[in-house]
Amino acid sequence: MRTRVRGWRLRHNPLRRRSDVVEAWTAVVVALLLFVGAPLLGAVTAWWGYGQAQAVVAQQRSERHHVRASVVDRATGALPEGQLGGQHSYRATVRWSAPDGTERSTTARVPATTRHGDAVDVWLDSRGRSVPPPSDDAEIWQHSATIGSFTAIGTALTVLLAHRAVRGVAMRRRLAEWDRDWARTEPRWTHRRA
Repeated sequence: MRTRVRGWRLRHNPLRRRSDVVEAWTAVVVALLLFVGAPLLGAVTAWWGYGQAQAVVAQQRSERHHVRASVVDRATGALPEGQLGGQHSYRATVRWSAPDGTERSTTARVPATTRHGDAVDVWLDSRGRSVPPPSDDAEIWQHSATIGSFTAIGTALTVLLAHRAVRGVAMRRRLAEWDRDWARTEPRWTHRRA
């Protein structure tokens, strides 16, 4: 019958070796790092990422402006080229009136269901080029949650790999100690001469 004694590596007993104590304390540190350190580091990183994303979005909103334009023509050979707001889009020439009254046009991505003459929302930079709209709050939260999650997962993996390395070193030392002790004890048990 096998009996398991919890915490025997931390208590003083004649069978306890130095490698046992190191391994036991390493397990305690690993548990703290996995259950407290990794989530805390992930939360701090997510908070930092949220602040950085907020700054980027604020800069995008200051550099970009929104106009309501009408679709003039589909770009030559335009095929659907991706997703725009969850639906397929293509490039088309759009025209709008600038605040000074001049007519302007550019090529912009518009939803695939758009026809000639339809009004679409277009975001422009300071030079009048079509750019994607600034990120919204959902994208900011998604960005910060992704950064925080990957940081927590990376930290946990690093801690587990370090723990594995410490256990490997402890096991090699333990086996070396057992070999050394057995080399001293074996001649007395087997009555052989070394």
